[in-house]
Amino acid sequence: MKVIILAAGRGSRLSPLTDNKPKCMVKLFGKSLLKWQIEKFREVGIKDISVVTGYKKELIIMDGIKIYHNENFEKTNMIETLFCAKKEINEKVIVSYGDIIFQNSVVEKLIESKEDFSVVIDKEWRKYWSIRFDNPLDDAESLILDSENYIKNIGQKTTNLDEIQGQYIGLMMFKGKSTEIIKKFYDKMKKLSKINENPLNSNLTFQLSYMTDFLQGLVNEKYKLKAILIENGWLELDSMYDYEIYNKLYEEGNISNFININNNERDLKKYDEV
Repeated sequence: MKVIILAAGRGSRLSPLTDNKPKCMVKLFGKSLLKWQIEKFREVGIKDISVVTGYKKELIIMDGIKIYHNENFEKTNMIETLFCAKKEINEKVIVSYGDIIFQNSVVEKLIESKEDFSVVIDKEWRKYWSIRFDNPLDDAESLILDSENYIKNIGQKTTNLDEIQGQYIGLMMFKGKSTEIIKKFYDKMKKLSKINENPLNSNLTFQLSYMTDFLQGLVNEKYKLKAILIENGWLELDSMYDYEIYNKLYEEGNISNFININNNERDLKKYDEV
């Protein structure tokens, strides 16, 4: 089992915290997002960890991890960042966005999946989204599952709550035949995009395609992507508003309403990363 953490982004909506450091190195509850992730993966027994860097790569220094670099991070998105670590996509691999943290049970449930394609989905998303957005529909994307919890539709803008059965959290696992499938699919889609419009998202260049575009493309090719359903237990740090809300909940002792973290660090200063 191995992990690839996608940590190339700057995170402009977290400025000024990201003016001088990459998004994954912003501290939350006393530790950088990257440190939170690495600790959680190691706690569940995963030691083979790779990080794909981009913005201010020289600041990402962690013992015992492999580093890959997306030279074109300013002009690309998650898919291209992932395939900068293409050589690590084999056997059984977890892929994680670099701007999330999660409790052990989330990773453990993902690891337990028997499916070749497994994607973590928060079915209690509305409870979490309600503290982050005045109107959750402004940010939420479509997520429609079939009767066996395989993904039918993911990542589309929608104004219909019936089309949102959960939210993708930026954590997934590929194993078995799926690792070769996604590499061949990536090569195929990239080649087609050079001939005609981007087959993953006609509104964007291939390089700027979203990971959800890639997942939807796999669904369109009739691959079965299993939704691993959770009920909160994670946080995404995407904006200064997120940062302020999480710290407020932490100081008030209410962060456990959304994620279980180690509370023995409560004496850490709220803004020690500024």
